[in-house]
Amino acid sequence: MTDEVNRLMSTVDHPSKDAIEYLRAAILGVDPEITEQVKWNAPSFCFDGVDRVTFQLKSKDIQLIFHRGAKVRDDGAPFTFDDESGLMDWRSSDRAVVTFKDLADVKTHEAAFLTLVERWIKS
Repeated sequence: MTDEVNRLMSTVDHPSKDAIEYLRAAILGVDPEITEQVKWNAPSFCFDGVDRVTFQLKSKDIQLIFHRGAKVRDDGAPFTFDDESGLMDWRSSDRAVVTFKDLADVKTHEAAFLTLVERWIKS
């Protein structure tokens, strides 16, 4: 966990802050090459220098945006990603949102979610 994100989180007033902190640690534990920074005024997780998963703190729910960088990629290469868990709500061809209600919901779906993170960062 980085000092930058720790400072941000010390100012966050979110009803599920405990679940956000739980997920921060869990995501960082998926792969030692995942790094953390602040993006969109929220914790964001990078792999190979590219932001891949970012919290959306504006919702009362716990939301994480799965993306392939700051902007929708239009490099002409087709992109597909299979979500066997059903957790992802696709917002565009290469962006999805995963939403949890609270820490209990996070823990119920933790294994499937972390598998998604592991697969997504390398996609």
